Amino acid sequence: MRKPQKALMSSGLRTDARRATAKRDNPLAAPPRGQSGRRQGPAGGPQRASGAGTACRRLRLLPREAGPAGPRLPGMAEERRFLSASGAPIALRRRQHSASCRELAVRGPRLQLRSLSAATSAVWLAAYGLFALSENSMVLSAAIFITLIGLIIYLHFVKIDQESLLVIGSLGIQVTSSYASGKESTTFIEMGHVKDVVINEAIHMQKVIYYLCILLQDPEDPQGVSEVVPLFQSSKPRLDCLIEVYKSCQEILEQRKTAPHSSEIK
Repeated sequence: MRKPQKALMSSGLRTDARRATAKRDNPLAAPPRGQSGRRQGPAGGPQRASGAGTACRRLRLLPREAGPAGPRLPGMAEERRFLSASGAPIALRRRQHSASCRELAVRGPRLQLRSLSAATSAVWLAAYGLFALSENSMVLSAAIFITLIGLIIYLHFVKIDQESLLVIGSLGIQVTSSYASGKESTTFIEMGHVKDVVINEAIHMQKVIYYLCILLQDPEDPQGVSEVVPLFQSSKPRLDCLIEVYKSCQEILEQRKTAPHSSEIK
């Protein structure tokens, strides 16, 4: 009976030796069936396995972790959504070209084809009614002519799609209004004439609204204000949007104010 036991013990030792050799040659191989990824410690308690299997699981989780956001590059635009004083949706786009040059643009709602078609149809229906009563073809011709002229005037002089503000610390402030027809109206204010950029309040249609304005310095009185230039009069952003524009303008104005003091110290 002892000989079979010795044979079984010798075969078991050979099997263990093969497994140890295979594990050493291929550490990523799965453990045999019936064995878990834990091993017994000195006291007989379970001990967590540390090795290639754990490392592989960690490597799978690394791509899912979100790393820290990098610094914003110059020239990249950032756009945020706001509401105007009338409740219409508007968008504020900020673009930083350099430390002392920023562009802030407020884009209002686009011209809707439905409202334009409704207005045109109302005018033509009224003209057709007058034509049916008077039987004069000049009424229809006048309606078409008035509609075309009114549409051109509205798109070219009234409807503003975007208002932008370009602040350059060493030069000045450029205010641009882009109309629906593609026309652009630009006003440039030298930085030497700018006293400050503030948020003012006014009463409009029995309610208080806020607007951003540029205070121009009086050449005769350095402490006085010669003129107030309002900004974003077409889009009329609310206070939260105006605060974002105000902060960007004040950062550049503060750089301009501290620059002469640093040059005097040198």
